[in-house]
Amino acid sequence: MILGTSRAVRVYAYPEAVDLRKGYDGLFGLVKQGLARDPLSGELYLFVNKRRDSCKVLVWDGTGLCIFQKRLERGRFAAPWRDDGHVVRMTASELALFVEGCELVGRRRLSPDAIVPMPLGG
Repeated sequence: MILGTSRAVRVYAYPEAVDLRKGYDGLFGLVKQGLARDPLSGELYLFVNKRRDSCKVLVWDGTGLCIFQKRLERGRFAAPWRDDGHVVRMTASELALFVEGCELVGRRRLSPDAIVPMPLGG
């Protein structure tokens, strides 16, 4: 599963465990209040429960909010939060790795820095 096929799509992991019984309005509120971000921006927002066996991704697709959810039958997702409470930012590729069960996501940089075009000549 890949949500957002471009490296330019930003992904933010909520910095603590979330009760995933929350739906559209609850997750929307967490993005607005907890992350101070605009849920209608087209960015992706990752939420993981306390047991880390389920996750949800909230995204605005231009016509409405979408929630994608995955529950693991075995194992646990990596904890996409840090002890310092800072938000973990990922690329869409790192989100795909996270959803597939990669334990390094959020703990180590997995994607190279974006290339910034520079003008040619002097």
